[in-house]
Amino acid sequence: MTNRRSDNDNRFPVHGAGLGLRRPRLDKLMADPPADVDFMEVAPENWIHVGGKLGKKFRFFTERYPFVIHGLSLSIGGPAPLDEQLVRDIRGFMQEHDIRMYSEHLSACSDDGHLYDLMPIPFTEEAVRHVAGRVRRVQDILGQRMALENVSYYAPLDTSMNEREFLLAVLEEADCDLMLDINTIVVNSINHGYDAGDFLCAMPAERIRYFHLAGHYVEDEDLRIDTHGTPVDEQAWKLLADAYRLFGPVPTLLERDFNFPPLEELLDEVRRIKSLQLESNRRDAAHG
Repeated sequence: MTNRRSDNDNRFPVHGAGLGLRRPRLDKLMADPPADVDFMEVAPENWIHVGGKLGKKFRFFTERYPFVIHGLSLSIGGPAPLDEQLVRDIRGFMQEHDIRMYSEHLSACSDDGHLYDLMPIPFTEEAVRHVAGRVRRVQDILGQRMALENVSYYAPLDTSMNEREFLLAVLEEADCDLMLDINTIVVNSINHGYDAGDFLCAMPAERIRYFHLAGHYVEDEDLRIDTHGTPVDEQAWKLLADAYRLFGPVPTLLERDFNFPPLEELLDEVRRIKSLQLESNRRDAAHG
């Protein structure tokens, strides 16, 4: 079974609709913690070993919301030796703040460093084996499963597989989970000319742990840039609704990394996620 939804919600580390926690919004959110937000997410590299006043602010949120973390710099597909100290730091951070899940981009970081510049990797059998071995090592150190996220790419790579085949092969070989980015599917499908719905249907329901949802920049009719700096595009909203019909109301996190609008505008998007999830639940109830 791949694209059939499961009735077991225990597979999800969190539930409902989430919001990425960014430092420019800390004080505003602390003043009035939003009830519409069910969980939050941060990049661990931005918060590990952070103490003092800023660390206390972060603790304010981890004591009030369930958290997941999404890494930026492990370079799971890169050629350099795996940064096992970073993984151990992430394990300690997760234990300290009761973090529910760790995910990382299925990509490499440039220049053998933590530059947060995500680079695609070739879609080849050799890359599948390379990534899978590193993922298994990360899971051994963490003492729990991790999730990989599908990533956007723009230039053709040295490929013997397509994007979908590569992603599925890595998940199977590594025996890890999937954090599925809905907007990335939209962006890649337009840029590379494939059907977003077909890609979505091929995703393994049993490995999906939560979704990401974000906006993108329309460079041209057939070129989209995955910026996370704009409101969510209607094509992504439609694909999210399709995903709920396939997989049920999977927990979904709204990402916004820059060009921050008033907080209420972000919360409107969070509420739209929750509305689609409620619609999915009602549809399920109507069909028994």
